[in-house]
Amino acid sequence: MKKILAIAAAAALTAGVSAFAANPFSDVSTDDWAYQAVSDLSDQGVVEGYPDGTFKGERNITRYELAQIIARLMAKEDQLNAEQRATLDKLAGEYADELANLGVRVSNLEKKVGNLYWSGDARMRYQDKSVDAADSWNGRMRINVKGQVNESTYVNGKMAYDMDFKKNDPSKDKVYMQQLFVNHNFGKDVAVRLGRQPIAFGDQGGWLYGDANGYDGAQIAYNNAKFGATVGYGRLNTSDNALEIDPSAVDHDALFAKAGYDFGFAKLGADYVKFDGDTNEGHDQLGAELYGVNLTIPVQKFNVFGEYWKNTTDNYDGYDTAWNAGLSYGAANWKKPGTWDLSIAYNDVDYGTYFGGTGLQTNVLSYLSDAKYDAANVTFWNAIANVTLQKNVQLHAEYAFDVDTEKAKSDKTQDAWTVSLNYIF
Repeated sequence: MKKILAIAAAAALTAGVSAFAANPFSDVSTDDWAYQAVSDLSDQGVVEGYPDGTFKGERNITRYELAQIIARLMAKEDQLNAEQRATLDKLAGEYADELANLGVRVSNLEKKVGNLYWSGDARMRYQDKSVDAADSWNGRMRINVKGQVNESTYVNGKMAYDMDFKKNDPSKDKVYMQQLFVNHNFGKDVAVRLGRQPIAFGDQGGWLYGDANGYDGAQIAYNNAKFGATVGYGRLNTSDNALEIDPSAVDHDALFAKAGYDFGFAKLGADYVKFDGDTNEGHDQLGAELYGVNLTIPVQKFNVFGEYWKNTTDNYDGYDTAWNAGLSYGAANWKKPGTWDLSIAYNDVDYGTYFGGTGLQTNVLSYLSDAKYDAANVTFWNAIANVTLQKNVQLHAEYAFDVDTEKAKSDKTQDAWTVSLNYIF
């Protein structure tokens, strides 16, 4: 294929991306039929000439040269429409070997087939648990696929496989859909989701609720550069609701709202959760209404953070608040080996504010929900650290210590810790 023909075809993929540009090549005149295509692609950085300032459009283009053009187009994929991206995907597949030799090993090539985007993660974890629970050595692998339906809609699915190495009972290992939802964007700021999707309440990785199984329901979200707000309704999949009655006979769906604003010098957030049903004595949150507010103040590489929650229901004997305060330093970047972060926080949680499904990987909050302890309050220090060992490989550790409870059936408490190796691909 003549080089000039290849450039004309490439220009069709970027139609509408750039305005008219000046021609930088001495051997391409304004009378040439491909003049505008060559000029536009040069201005976008997709094509380059020779050191003497010529383009040499009449010579045959090699597969390697065409692969270079495809690689540069792939870097601009977010500017293309759905039809242009589909054509680029086919070219990327045809020239996969040449692209690999160029070092183009990105998700667009390796993880994408048609309109499907593939990614995943894996974890090897050891947990030394509190509440007299047995320690655990477990693994998890998750495969995530995003299907682009059109320019404004996509479907996302996440399949997970959990394995308990210590128990060594394959019959108890399970494969399940951790997430399955459809997302539709209305313009650039508003999105609606329906299905099983992630949600988190509380700082430090979803302190009060941050389980990866999220909730089943619907939400509408607004986000711009500074302000974000989400309103949703559904069932929290890992909530400890209705512990003392038959969960199958109880509706424990919840309405929730989240909002946050980035002032630059500080980030302020607020949360609201209202569970369906009638209020009941005990740990279940049926009918409960909770409010939360959190604040993070960055100071160079440090972050000072804190949070306060209140259950407005009048049947928890004063045990209806939760708060924490802490300090963090650094940021572990998955792409940069040697980067790390560390945070430490003091936590004070009453049973009236804890509805299960914490994002913490230690289990000290189980003192509030485990019938053997039935504690009214638990306090503890929590330290969390992440270190990037290699690109896409991180070491994660948590340690909950100085644990104390109130009104528990047993005063015996113990620390808990966990360490895990985490991989993304």
